Amino acid sequence: MILKFVRLAKILRVAIKYGLDDLLISALPVPRTRKLFTRLFFWRSLHAPRGERLRMALEELGPIFVKFGQVLSTRRDLMPPDIADELARLQDRVPPFDSELAIAQITRSLGAHPEQLFASFERTPVASASIAQVHFARLKDGKDVAVKVLRPGMKEVIDHDLALMHLAAEFVSRVWADAKRLKPREVVAEFDKYLHDELDLMREAANASQLRRNFADSRLLLVPEMYWDYCSSNVIVMERMHGIPISQIDRLAAEGVDLKKLSSDGVEIFFTQVFRDGFFHADMHPGNILVSIDPASFGRYIALDFGIVGTLNDFDKDYLSQNFLAFFRRDYKRVAEAHIESGWAPPETRVDELEAAVRACCEPIFDRPLKDISFGQVLLRLFQTSRRFNVEVQPQLVLLQKTLLNIEGLGRQLDPDLDLWKTAKPYLERWMAEQVGLPGMMERLKAEAPRFTHIIPQLPRMVHRALQQAAAPRRDEAELIKVLIGEQQRTNRLLAFIAVFVATFVIGLVGAQIYFRYYHG
Repeated sequence: MILKFVRLAKILRVAIKYGLDDLLISALPVPRTRKLFTRLFFWRSLHAPRGERLRMALEELGPIFVKFGQVLSTRRDLMPPDIADELARLQDRVPPFDSELAIAQITRSLGAHPEQLFASFERTPVASASIAQVHFARLKDGKDVAVKVLRPGMKEVIDHDLALMHLAAEFVSRVWADAKRLKPREVVAEFDKYLHDELDLMREAANASQLRRNFADSRLLLVPEMYWDYCSSNVIVMERMHGIPISQIDRLAAEGVDLKKLSSDGVEIFFTQVFRDGFFHADMHPGNILVSIDPASFGRYIALDFGIVGTLNDFDKDYLSQNFLAFFRRDYKRVAEAHIESGWAPPETRVDELEAAVRACCEPIFDRPLKDISFGQVLLRLFQTSRRFNVEVQPQLVLLQKTLLNIEGLGRQLDPDLDLWKTAKPYLERWMAEQVGLPGMMERLKAEAPRFTHIIPQLPRMVHRALQQAAAPRRDEAELIKVLIGEQQRTNRLLAFIAVFVATFVIGLVGAQIYFRYYHG
């Protein structure tokens, strides 16, 4: 409990130091109260922009808060642009932890010391982040591998800081006027789930395995193989990948890599993941991407770090493709209709009003040359416009928008003249034709074929059972009618007997009265 108070005190001190309380003070309804707070915290420095002050505060508070800022930067549908841009600059630079701790973690998780597991193991880590660090090693069969080790005691640290974040979010929700729109409680809850998912390295290994399988025959993307015999929740061992970081453009050019092709290949990889597989790497910033210079795979992308992936179902993919193609054609009415048909806009929403809002949002963009239009910004502005009509943007689409911004920014670093619209449009049109036309129907039938092979032999029995069930109500009804008729007949006989009895009694009574009057009158 004492440690919690100490940590809370530090958070408050840092928040006041960087003037973060000013965001709340400015929302206070009473001017005198605002003036009092301003005088009380006179020693604050408010010269830097608010986004920069927030970034510096998170960096001082430590790796968990840095990661929170990184996740927060992806919620551009909620954050003001100046804050989102500044948070996107946060770097997960964390000093490595002691190699002896890493060795102990490997020994506990895999049941043997690294010297027994590997032919060689490099004690000095090659990369370190807030959640884990990476060591190079070599398996006994000669394969080079990368060993990712979870930081010891991370769950307790994360639970501790998350509890304070939930408390802060609750407080902010009550006192900040803009809290209803920014939803601090929901944002912290989303971060809570994301962070606990990342603590399970087996989940990351499974994500990598799925992505590798999806691109097994690809000429565009390489994904490291996971060695499952050496994987656990705290340690994973994967194929070591060799390449040049994609941010080192001069080195890539010196090696003879075609940067324009690399740029368009990145766009194709992204849309393949989204529309073909519905499963995409959602953390494709430059630090997680290498480019192969090996002659056998020259110029291919190499993906790393699979802690964050996004998934889309057929409904999501259909919604996105319809919206993108409608944008290409500047068919704003279709965009509005797609929102309402998807159920994300209330059914009572007027199509013409939503169409007008989307047009006002997008027409200024189209006045610029196509190569200067940001695809990700268009999607972002669409989400922001939708919010005015009570449309709740789905989490998987927010993740998609963040990834699209990454891909677009990366592509334009490689090729400043990249026209993302021109590159993406043929792919989307081809995908729509495959989905809507005969090829799409045949693919869906092929996908359902294994299920049909089990159902078809059972059809005669299923039909017979259905006919029995259909006939059963009629048979029961007939039997019920027969019973009711029998009961009615018995009732009629009883009523007839009672009527005869009463009639006989009345006649006998009248006859007795006549007899007594006639003979004894």
